Amino acid sequence: MAVCEIVTIGTELLLGEIQDTNSRFIARALRDIGIDLYRLTTVGDNLNRITATLQEALMRADIVITTGGLGPTVDDPTRQAVANVFNVRLVYQEELWQQILDRFSHYNRIPTENNKRQAFIPENSTAIPNPVGTAPAFYVELGVKTLISLPGVPREMEYLMNRFVLDYLKHRYNLRDEIILPWVIHTISKGESSIDEIIGEMETLSNPTVGLLAHPGQTDIRVTAKAPSATEAAEMMQPVLQEIRAKLKNYIYGENETTLEQAVADLLNQSGKRLSIIESGTNAEVFEKLKPHMPDGRLTGDSIDLVFSGETLHRLIHEYQEQKNADMVLGVILSSKDNDSHVQIALLHEGKLSEVNRLYGGPSGDAVTWAVNYALDMIRWKFIEN
Repeated sequence: MAVCEIVTIGTELLLGEIQDTNSRFIARALRDIGIDLYRLTTVGDNLNRITATLQEALMRADIVITTGGLGPTVDDPTRQAVANVFNVRLVYQEELWQQILDRFSHYNRIPTENNKRQAFIPENSTAIPNPVGTAPAFYVELGVKTLISLPGVPREMEYLMNRFVLDYLKHRYNLRDEIILPWVIHTISKGESSIDEIIGEMETLSNPTVGLLAHPGQTDIRVTAKAPSATEAAEMMQPVLQEIRAKLKNYIYGENETTLEQAVADLLNQSGKRLSIIESGTNAEVFEKLKPHMPDGRLTGDSIDLVFSGETLHRLIHEYQEQKNADMVLGVILSSKDNDSHVQIALLHEGKLSEVNRLYGGPSGDAVTWAVNYALDMIRWKFIEN
């Protein structure tokens, strides 16, 4: 079973100036041909650090894929770093230089002298022609190890992955047709530790695997199966999915692409109920999340800038029910004090007012998301209770 590591190269990534989308694309592409990815590393444009990072990665993995650092400037050191790893020199390839010249000529441009740097690759490497850019890629084989260096420009990297790298890896590592299929179950109302208490034994499985990912107010359960086909992978994970569903039941609000707001809106639409929302401190997020999923006339909402008392919220809720002719009225007040966020949520439904008051001690930047998820789930539970 081949194991891969990805090394993205570029100081601009470390400074947060650009977002690394290359790793996500490569990871998904490797997943679809059955290659396990064990580690992602980002390193700046420093020759010694890149060299050390690649040496360490090759000690752990069969395959190392790099992106970035193949440009023509002084701060594009990937070629030299790879040469250092294998203790070889960079050699000039006339054929690569001609490809670069042809590329510039096609766009009626003249290359500068430093573009010639891109025609130098490690002596023991094999060039990968790049018809969509000026940076030649290359790969190096040493025993069972392979290092592949790709451009950092996403369009170029994606082209080379799809047109060369994936087929090359299949052939080199004699990969049978195999796929890694993920499935995500979304839960709410229980924290990550509580979910772990319920399904912890399942997290020790090897294939399918089960893992948890916590979000503000909700927890995802990821089930992943590896098999020769998507159909077989899906069949393999079915018993695991069924057991999770049986153990967590109503704490599950959806699976895969289903969002909490979509799940709640579906319940409201199916019931035909009209919902009115009053919000303070949430930037009208509850209303904005539900709005795209509900038809006109079924949803109304107001955002009030001032933080007001619970008694005022109760009065407004009853007034809104009459004014808006609403079947359900939701009120949400989010306030912060001494690094703690406090949320008061009240829901009027069928003449009964339900209310919760909660403190949130997590990162302040997540407080709105947490409060909105809590409010949406309060609506959801009304339908489950009925």
